[in-house]
Amino acid sequence: MIEAFFLSVSQLGDRAFLRVLAKSLAVTIAVLLAIGGALAWGARWVARDGFGLGDHAGTLAAIGATLAAVALAWLLFRVVAIAVIGIFADDVVEAVEARHYPAALATAKPVPFAHSIASGLRSALRAVLVNLLASPLYLVLLFTGIGTPVAFFVVNGWLLGRDLSDMVAARHRSAAAMRADRAAGRGGRFALGLAGTGLLMVPFVNFVAPLLGAAMATHLFHRRRATGETNCVPPPPPSLPA
Repeated sequence: MIEAFFLSVSQLGDRAFLRVLAKSLAVTIAVLLAIGGALAWGARWVARDGFGLGDHAGTLAAIGATLAAVALAWLLFRVVAIAVIGIFADDVVEAVEARHYPAALATAKPVPFAHSIASGLRSALRAVLVNLLASPLYLVLLFTGIGTPVAFFVVNGWLLGRDLSDMVAARHRSAAAMRADRAAGRGGRFALGLAGTGLLMVPFVNFVAPLLGAAMATHLFHRRRATGETNCVPPPPPSLPA
């Protein structure tokens, strides 16, 4: 995991990485702004027109909704960022394979853009639903002071590990094989998810965290192939760039 992290960091300056970073940040910010704008508009309409409280109340409601949207953005950023990086992940995985795993790149199947969009949306929906289901647990653990963030960290680490691993596996495995692979290497995927979730919680680092997560997942996937944890032909081991 540590080697995968430093290999990924060393490639952050690649043009392919920078292009994906620019696109993913632009889309993520646009989505968050759209959600915030919709909340503000909706609150203003409900207060002013729905309840007939007038423009002043509508303005106050819009301001309150905007402040709530800012707080909500912190919680939604992980969901939106992972969904967006899922759309552009194929470019990241291809860049990592081009530098470190050329043999694997030669046999990889480019993931159709429509498939990437569907995968990203499924990841976002799964994250929202699972966290909603876990919300009673989060509330129960509030009295412990630390139980809620720990539970949130574990739940989202489990989700993220699966999402990141599937981004890479989709280029090399069939859907049936991917389902079978999820039964193996659970510990590695969970560790990957915890690492990615931890990076998403660090200010400023969280902007590149999805990119690093996708790159780390690529290294870990091919390391598993090299150690025979899947039924794929192993690629040559990675090496740090000179």
